[in-house]
Amino acid sequence: MSIFSKCAGYIRGKAAGGPAWKKYEPWLAEINRRRAELERTPDNGLAAAAGEDQPGRMAAAAVACERALGQRPFDVQILGALAMADGHIAEMQTGEGKTLTATLTVSARARSGAGFHVLTANDYLARRDAAWMAGVYRLLGLSVGHLEQGMTPEERRRAYACDITYATANEVGFDYLRDGLALRKEDLVQRPFEAALVDEADSILIDEARIPLVIAGGEAAPHDLAALMARIARMLQPGRDYGADERARNVHLTDAGLARAEAAACCGNLYDSANAAALAALESALHAQALLRRDVDYVIKNDRIELVDEFKGRIAENRRWPAGLQTALEAKEGLKLERQGRILGSITLHNLISLYPWVCGMTGTAATQAKEFSDFYGLDVIPIPTNRPVIRTDHPDVVFPMQADKERAVLGEIVKVHSSGRPVLVGTASVAESERLSQMAKAAGIPHEVLNARNDEREARVIAQAGARGAVTISTNMAGRGTDIPLGGPEVASLGGLHVIGTNRYESRRIDHQLRGRAGRQGDPGSSRFFVSLQDDLPVRYGVADLLTPHAEGEAIETVQRIVEEENLEIRQTLRKYEFPIEQQRRKVHAMRRERLLAGASEAELNAIDERWADYLAAVAEVREGGAWIALGGKDPFPRFLEEIAVLFEELMEHIEDDAAETAGVPEAVDRGATWTYLINDQPFGTMSERVVASVRRRLNELMGRTG
Repeated sequence: MSIFSKCAGYIRGKAAGGPAWKKYEPWLAEINRRRAELERTPDNGLAAAAGEDQPGRMAAAAVACERALGQRPFDVQILGALAMADGHIAEMQTGEGKTLTATLTVSARARSGAGFHVLTANDYLARRDAAWMAGVYRLLGLSVGHLEQGMTPEERRRAYACDITYATANEVGFDYLRDGLALRKEDLVQRPFEAALVDEADSILIDEARIPLVIAGGEAAPHDLAALMARIARMLQPGRDYGADERARNVHLTDAGLARAEAAACCGNLYDSANAAALAALESALHAQALLRRDVDYVIKNDRIELVDEFKGRIAENRRWPAGLQTALEAKEGLKLERQGRILGSITLHNLISLYPWVCGMTGTAATQAKEFSDFYGLDVIPIPTNRPVIRTDHPDVVFPMQADKERAVLGEIVKVHSSGRPVLVGTASVAESERLSQMAKAAGIPHEVLNARNDEREARVIAQAGARGAVTISTNMAGRGTDIPLGGPEVASLGGLHVIGTNRYESRRIDHQLRGRAGRQGDPGSSRFFVSLQDDLPVRYGVADLLTPHAEGEAIETVQRIVEEENLEIRQTLRKYEFPIEQQRRKVHAMRRERLLAGASEAELNAIDERWADYLAAVAEVREGGAWIALGGKDPFPRFLEEIAVLFEELMEHIEDDAAETAGVPEAVDRGATWTYLINDQPFGTMSERVVASVRRRLNELMGRTG
């Protein structure tokens, strides 16, 4: 138990009824006292003078920050660091200096030789923060490294050997998967996991927690049927030949559509077992045609499909849909069909983080998901006060019946605020919307910058100028998280600061709060206003547009958000229930394989394990898909799922033991170089989204005092 944990019970009585951070005030006073003493200590004696207790180490880190960076940590930053050092999530607003705060926590808890990982939002931040904070760590006798894409195994090994390693969760996860396929112990790059601090914790631990990291190999070529079925899907007409449910992300053939598809494919009955592959290819082609939208769900760059992260508005690097759907999308757009490879191993970010014995985190928006952090990770959320009062003005939403009316109003707001000289940031929901508003602004003679997934390489330059006098920036949600927009001097502050315009409400209130938080940093003036329409994605997807009134000031929309958040939490709970037994099996196989690797097993006991595990993953995927029919029959598919995977796993272990005894004829190792993340369906059994839609309508009716 840490010294901070021990103190919590002692002072809980004082803090009862007050903010959670109050319990750290005695330790803040102690650290400030120790900091004053250490200020007289020379650089080469700082680490030794700090001692081994965490308050002393944090005080030394505060002194080191001032010496190496010229930045004296504020009391609120020390409070945030104390909360994290106690194993919690510190909720700190934008512009409050979370990077420096993290350094205090890491310095207090890192131990030479143990390995402390700081998990950042992207490679750029990992590289920047490791270099930025290196001088602080050197004064404390700690080594620091970072990871990024393209590094060699030796470079990765050196980074992991440091006391502190900055990296994205993806890079750490992919190295973990690659180590799990190593054929020689000298090929391993990681040490056992010890501790992690998660930056943007709500993004990594909730929004992206279920996205699997995948390592694949082999020469599995895309199926020849993909191009044919893409042509057939283009021939079929919605309504007549197929039905598409945007809300449930589901598409189905009508009898007429089935007949037309069978005639075009010249294959006879598509539901015949011999045509299983053709039917699957057609279903993927229809999904790609009807439900995946160019410049919304994905963009095309350099003749490749690039997925857009719906939460961040950025390109999700190396992310794909499952193989059949990814190939169908490439065929839809007339692109080269990429080889997908065979899945050799995977792990979700949720399960990756759970491998660390000790975890803490920080973010600007966590309180609305506090229960989920507690239930799934055992992490409490501690909101930290701002260094200066927030004086941003958040105006009520303006709601319109039609999207076109909303966009005209957004343009009017841009023109009005721009005429005052204040900078304007417009946060949009998609590439298409950002470019549509850009055309409108151009026609109105408003000079502006556009930032979206199509031109993300310009991000740093655009953001650097977004707070200047008269600047207008139209962006996807790229500018809605993790970006500090400094105001262009006292003149801009005197005009009222940055004005943020949101053009949509998201499913999660956290995403809205992140966008608002671009204005009003560190006590700066600023304002925000959301413009929404009943044709926006949120009310349309959940079928509640008819229940909302155009004259409401956003209360009903926020009610929908709260309901959807609760329902999505329940879905994540269900899906994690299915993931848990597979993860326990994976860990058992992983541990057994690593033991044999370290014992000098041949490449052939190791390739055999890898091949068997890949077969097992494919079989489990079929079991999951088969569960849809049980769910549609009104039964709970989970007991059947557990029974079937138990049998499959028993067979897997028997095969592995047989292979260990006789490795002759085992296939050679496949190419293991391909890694990506999957954007997977949140409804593996077909009916969850429909249930959410029905529940949202029912509960909104109840709250608004309606029936029916």
